[in-house]
Amino acid sequence: MVIEDLQKDLILPKIPASSSDDVFKILGQRFIDGGYAKASYIDALESREKEYPTGIDMGGYGVAIPHTETQHVIKNGVGIATLEKPVTFMQMGAEDEALDVQLVFMLASASKSHIDLLQSLLAILQDKPVVDSIIAAQDSEEILKIIDETEKKGASILVFSELT
Repeated sequence: MVIEDLQKDLILPKIPASSSDDVFKILGQRFIDGGYAKASYIDALESREKEYPTGIDMGGYGVAIPHTETQHVIKNGVGIATLEKPVTFMQMGAEDEALDVQLVFMLASASKSHIDLLQSLLAILQDKPVVDSIIAAQDSEEILKIIDETEKKGASILVFSELT
């Protein structure tokens, strides 16, 4: 679940970024300052993004999920940034296709396996009203609450379906 690695100090609503590199610098510095990542983290984000873009078109809205290799990470963390204005990220798996992104989930994974976390993120991102609520949120507490309630609702649906 996303909420397990999500920390209030890594949630930045409405940041004034004009590029993906600005996002990496602003949110990435929070990871470094909070002891989640090494000093090499921001440069590693920028390098990896050039080689393996992380923009995802979620049916009309753009989301990015930047991350690095484990050697730049100290401990697990998930950060969220909503952007005052969309910035351009290149689209994952698409040759030179730009995407306007307004929501960024940044990952620091100290283990090689972050597939479960990505699956949890995608479950949240497929719910457009939830994404709209996150983007509209005015503070980190509100975003934490949205994610927590969404995951609890999803967990209770899963438990109920297992019982029937």
